[in-house]
Amino acid sequence: MSTRGPSRPQRPRPDTSHLSAQAQARIRAMREIDWDASDEAFAAAGRPGTGDHGQGDHGHDGDRDNLTDVPGGVRLQKVLAAAGVGSRRYCEELIGAGRVQVDGQTVRRFGARVDPETQLIRVDGKRIPARQDVVYLAFNKPAKVLTAMSDDRGRATITDFLGDRGERLFHVGRLDYDTEGLMLLTNDGELAHRLAHPSYEVAKTYIAEVPGPVPKSLGQTLARGVELDDGMAVADKFRVIAQSGARAQVEITLHEGRKHIVRRLLAEVGHPVSRLVRTDVGPVRLGRLRPGATRDLTTKEIGELYAAVGL
Repeated sequence: MSTRGPSRPQRPRPDTSHLSAQAQARIRAMREIDWDASDEAFAAAGRPGTGDHGQGDHGHDGDRDNLTDVPGGVRLQKVLAAAGVGSRRYCEELIGAGRVQVDGQTVRRFGARVDPETQLIRVDGKRIPARQDVVYLAFNKPAKVLTAMSDDRGRATITDFLGDRGERLFHVGRLDYDTEGLMLLTNDGELAHRLAHPSYEVAKTYIAEVPGPVPKSLGQTLARGVELDDGMAVADKFRVIAQSGARAQVEITLHEGRKHIVRRLLAEVGHPVSRLVRTDVGPVRLGRLRPGATRDLTTKEIGELYAAVGL
């Protein structure tokens, strides 16, 4: 009569195809005994001296990394899971498949220990937010809110919508007082600086309400560039979303952030803006986020922001 308890729900298992037959057999036996076998046990299953003829964690001496484990560090798959990459089991699969790099070195050991505070960790070449003290938020700024954390004239500011958050957050770039829409907030100073710097040319997309009708040739005019008081302004993309009679709604994308650039550009071509909403900053989209609300950026969004500014 079996003495085993109720069966546990089936979970995705890490890919072990890169291990030798002996190592795979040991891991299968471990899973039959305890689905939640420790990471050290997994690492030991393919370690030299455990019957795998010195082939290491992944069955080939040439594949073993030279990364030194950090004393007292955190297991790599736990760091990945905490960063939102996926479940611990899925993160083990990523490691086993050679898709994870630490400080530029591919790591395949399930039990590798790292320091998320100081080491650079990437999945599929994209950096992940491993530090637990760093915050990345999307904020839907309402109109008549100042892009600042305080105001001596008593006007509403971003801080009024953040509740009791204890972090010192930076707003990435600015939206003018009457403009609505997506802003990024973070305490990652280097990322915030690069995203706001014009040399990185991070694209930003807006929806504007303007007088209609809008001629079909306007997109070509904006793409060629329009001379403003402080130099040429060029739209990367432009399209008419809708128009009826004397009103139109257009979408425009630019990769620069000069003051009031969208309003000045559209006014210069005869279509002054009555309402302006920013919908995208690089890979991050406003989506259904309600005015005045915030949300955490996803790991994918953060990784793509890092990549956009060369981090």
